[in-house]
Amino acid sequence: MLHEALLRLSHACGGESLGRFEKAMVDQIEATQDDRSDFETIKEFAIEQLYALIREANESPKKKQSLEKIDTRRTPGRSEEPQTLEDQLQAGLEDSFPASDPPAVVSTAIPGGAKKLVGTDEVLERQREQAAREARQP
Repeated sequence: MLHEALLRLSHACGGESLGRFEKAMVDQIEATQDDRSDFETIKEFAIEQLYALIREANESPKKKQSLEKIDTRRTPGRSEEPQTLEDQLQAGLEDSFPASDPPAVVSTAIPGGAKKLVGTDEVLERQREQAAREARQP
């Protein structure tokens, strides 16, 4: 029954509530007194069981996640004005142009097939041949 209650608590309130519950229960168990000789062992066992149940509730996929504290993520000196932020965003986008644009796909309808691509080796070879022809001409 405690297991189900802790799962519902984690689903409704998240890890902070489980932490507060755990601390309160451990304090309550530690404060309890009894004259029986094995009572300290029983208290230790109860705390171990409590820790196991809390850990299981914390690992539940249904556990409510706490909201991120946005103040800890703010850059010091950063403007809170929406227009200033928009201007900064626009300036950043303009600075990245044209890298932020996807490449355009261009096709042509010119008949006659594709032009043969020529590499660096072919270009150098042609230049040498041209230079040799010019050297042979009077």
